[in-house]
Amino acid sequence: MSVVVLDVVGLTPRTLAHMPRLRSVADPGFTAALDTTLPAVTCSVQSTFLTGRMPAEHGVVGNGWYDRDMGEVAFWRQYNALVQGEKVWQTARRTRPDLKVANICWWYAIGADVDITVTPRPVYHYDGRKSPDCYTVPAGLRDTLTAEFGPFPLFDYWGPKAGIGSSRWIVDATRRVLTDHDPDLAFVYVPHLDYDLQRHGPNSPQAWSAADELDTVLAPLLDDLSARGSTVVVLSEYGITEVRRPVDINRVLRREGLLNVYTQQGMEYLDPWTSRAFATPDHQISHVYVACPEDLTRVREVLLKTEGIDRILDREDQEKAGLRHARAGELVAIASSDSWFTYYYWLDDERAPDFAHGVEIHRKPGYDPAELFFDPADPLVMARAAMTMAKFKLGVRTAMSVVPTDPSCVRGSHGRLPEDPEEGPVLLCSHPAGSRKRIHATEVKQFLLSCLGDATAD
Repeated sequence: MSVVVLDVVGLTPRTLAHMPRLRSVADPGFTAALDTTLPAVTCSVQSTFLTGRMPAEHGVVGNGWYDRDMGEVAFWRQYNALVQGEKVWQTARRTRPDLKVANICWWYAIGADVDITVTPRPVYHYDGRKSPDCYTVPAGLRDTLTAEFGPFPLFDYWGPKAGIGSSRWIVDATRRVLTDHDPDLAFVYVPHLDYDLQRHGPNSPQAWSAADELDTVLAPLLDDLSARGSTVVVLSEYGITEVRRPVDINRVLRREGLLNVYTQQGMEYLDPWTSRAFATPDHQISHVYVACPEDLTRVREVLLKTEGIDRILDREDQEKAGLRHARAGELVAIASSDSWFTYYYWLDDERAPDFAHGVEIHRKPGYDPAELFFDPADPLVMARAAMTMAKFKLGVRTAMSVVPTDPSCVRGSHGRLPEDPEEGPVLLCSHPAGSRKRIHATEVKQFLLSCLGDATAD
């Protein structure tokens, strides 16, 4: 029997209430509350699902971190070797060496020892242009999927236009992979709920519309899986909660003389090499890197006085939280439940780097949910966006500078451990074996092994 794991981002009891087709997956099986890990962000929790380990052991302490060896802040990398520990398929292959595994858009897909891989991978042209595309194993699968469904819809996957198009493409690609390759174990990442729940908040009409829209798109895949007799496991890494207050943690450190910048062509850039302290904001969690041990007390006190910061974890606290790792900051800041962290470090928008106004997930030293918006302060933003897209299609080098640097538009975030079960993640299974009311993220690996009929675990 095959097992298909659907990671439906942002799925909670509240969103599930608006998704009758997805909810029906559990009719013959069960639904359980899923206790997530800190930080409750995509890369960290997915890595826990796959390894059964906390971030302190698998090393994925966030969606990005400061690489001390390279001297660079690195977010949204894709290489699988960054995840330390034995993955679920590696454990299963001890007794089933012929197990065929597919990874369709789960993170850290590149270089994974699976049989089928589909993951977003833009073409980065030498002149700075970026074209939508994907990376696949086998390599020819990319041509098959592109011919049938078009290029991977990168601009529907992230950015101001992010919407149902990317999830529809992923669902279509999954159906093709299941038909052509028949994997025994497949992981599928479905991002749609992430967008409007962050834009408008998890209790907004737009959130319920997004849930209904995604339920419709998932229906054909769920029908296929039912016809195949597959065991379906649906889960999510986190739930999105209402927020109202952005916290400019790097600006706080800069005003205290702890964070340094350097200037090129009138634009300011974070200088991690000379800063005494700086942060890598990641939704409601922020790793804070402190160069000198004698500054730890001062940095901690400064941050605890900042409105919107709930807690500061030192190394001992990180140990208790399962987050202490060489990649983690010397301190970890946790935002208040109604707050989240920006990456901004400049004090004057006239000095902001040009990438601040674009979708630039690799150059920004932190996560930027404002990339989900067209700048509401720019009356010509839609016209300029249309012109830019036209230039892209003609192969003209240009920049999409449409993202606001006023973060007040963001209404949803995540990263903290949820306080309300209705705002926490959930797990559904189509098979009653192993039924339970609650499961921890570290137990998902063993649960998937049991679904495969493999009791072997490390």
